[in-house]
Amino acid sequence: MPALDEEESIGQVLDALPDGVRVVVCDNGSTDATPEIARGRGATVVRDERRGYGQACLTALAEVERSGAAPGDLICFLDADFSDDPTELDLILAPLRADRADLVIGSRVLGEREPGALLLQARWGNWLATRCIRWITGVRFTDLGPFRALRHGDLEALGMQDRAFGWTVEMQLKAASTGMRCVEVPVSYRRRIGRSKITGTLRGTFLASVTILSILGRWMVRRPG
Repeated sequence: MPALDEEESIGQVLDALPDGVRVVVCDNGSTDATPEIARGRGATVVRDERRGYGQACLTALAEVERSGAAPGDLICFLDADFSDDPTELDLILAPLRADRADLVIGSRVLGEREPGALLLQARWGNWLATRCIRWITGVRFTDLGPFRALRHGDLEALGMQDRAFGWTVEMQLKAASTGMRCVEVPVSYRRRIGRSKITGTLRGTFLASVTILSILGRWMVRRPG
């Protein structure tokens, strides 16, 4: 769980997760009480001040691997802003547990959305990116939603590299192009608590768009035929 200045929401996210889930939070340089609240709720907290969504995910993953992770362990990524519903974790994990999927994406587009939760720029970006992925790989997605899960062994095989805003699209491109079974499940989505660091700012929106489009562009160039 990547987190940056989420003291208003992270406690609610952790309280809502099912019992028995091990949580690793990467504090991505918070200046508020985010890490203290997370530790108080029983999460393992690692700090990495190198800013970037992908960087935070990679650092949290490194902690999971350091403490021991088997290839079949289920790894879930979830934001700390309480926009996704943590009580829907079992919906995300169900296709993996039933061996019907290798990568599960929680689709905010297919699920119920609170008015104003999925901003226009995010909807447009999802539409464009998912169509590019389909053109490159033949696999259809509706969303680049952050709420997602896969097995640890499959995640290792993907060799994730992006350290900024391209983490989600890189994962879906690599999974689809290598033949992994990709499934979307509808998830609820509400307005986040606090201000978005990406779609909530012009700078964040611009940087995310450039990163995602550059990744898609490189894959299009490599596409045979």
